[in-house]
Amino acid sequence: MPAATAAVASLDGVTHRYGNVEALSGVTFDLAPGQVTALLGPNGAGKTTVVRLLTGLARPTRGKALLFGDDPQSAPAKRRLGVMLQIARVPETLTVREHITLFSSYYPAPLPLADILRLTGLESVADRRYGKLSGGQQQRTLFALAICGNPGLLFLDEPTVGMDVESRRQFWDTIRTLAAAGRSILLTTHYLEEADALATRIVVLNRGRVIADGSPAAIKGQAAGRQVRCRTRLGAQALAALSGVQRVVPEEAGTMLLMSSDSDRTLRELLARDLDAHDIEIRGAGLEEAFIALTDADRKTAVA
Repeated sequence: MPAATAAVASLDGVTHRYGNVEALSGVTFDLAPGQVTALLGPNGAGKTTVVRLLTGLARPTRGKALLFGDDPQSAPAKRRLGVMLQIARVPETLTVREHITLFSSYYPAPLPLADILRLTGLESVADRRYGKLSGGQQQRTLFALAICGNPGLLFLDEPTVGMDVESRRQFWDTIRTLAAAGRSILLTTHYLEEADALATRIVVLNRGRVIADGSPAAIKGQAAGRQVRCRTRLGAQALAALSGVQRVVPEEAGTMLLMSSDSDRTLRELLARDLDAHDIEIRGAGLEEAFIALTDADRKTAVA
C-alpha cells in the first residue's frame, strides 16, 4: 500500500488469547481505501477473531487494533463501519423498507433508500415482510442494512450463502461498485471462486498467523504445479501413481482432475497407459489449489 494512503483499519503485532488458547499470534496487516481484501483460512484459523478485534467486540491481548485511526470501540469509528455477519437475526414482521429506514436512522448521513434498494436488488420486495423472503432475499436485506449508513469500511462474513447464481453475480457487481467508490471491504468466504473474482488482495490465515498476503495472482503463483483435466478409463489409484501427480479429484461431470508438479511427464504417462484419454486440458493451479498447498505446507512445518 502506498505510504501516502492512510489505512482504514489495521492490526499491529496483535496476539489474542481466549484463556489458554492463542487465536492470533503476532498478526500485522492493514486495509486500504477502495481495496477488497479476502480473508481466507480453515475453520479455527483466526478469521472471526480478526473481525471481532476490528469491530471493537474484543480487545487484543497484545498489540494494537485501529479503526479509522481510532479505537475500534469508539462511537465515531463505529459509525463509519458496516457489518454483515453470517449469523444475524432481525424481526421477521418488519418489511424490507421498514428495516432499512430503521437502521438508516442510526447514522448521521445514510444512503438514500432508493439507492440502497437499487444496489441490493430489493426494489420488488421492498414492502414484503422479512419473514416472507427467500433465503437469498434475506441475505440481500442484511447486506442492505450493512451499507445503509454509507460506511467507509464493510465487513462481509460469508455474504452470499443462500443466494442463487444470479443474485450472487449481482452481489459481486455491487461490491465492485462500492470498492470503486473508495470503500474498503473485508470479505470472509468459503467460496474461493468468489474471493478470486472480487479481491484485489488475499490474506491467508492458518493457526492464528498470516501465512500469505498478496494479489490473487501472487497467491496462486505460490502453488507449484498445474492442473490436468481429462476423461480416461484409468481409475483414481492408477492416476495417482503417474509421475508428478500430487492429488486426484474425480469431478461430477465424469472428468478427472490431476494436480501435478510436472504436467509434461504426467501427460506422457497418461497417454502411454490410455491412448483413448480425451478432453485433455492443462492450466495453471487455481486459488483452491494454492490455498490447500499453503495450508498443508504450514501444517507440515508445524508438525516437523
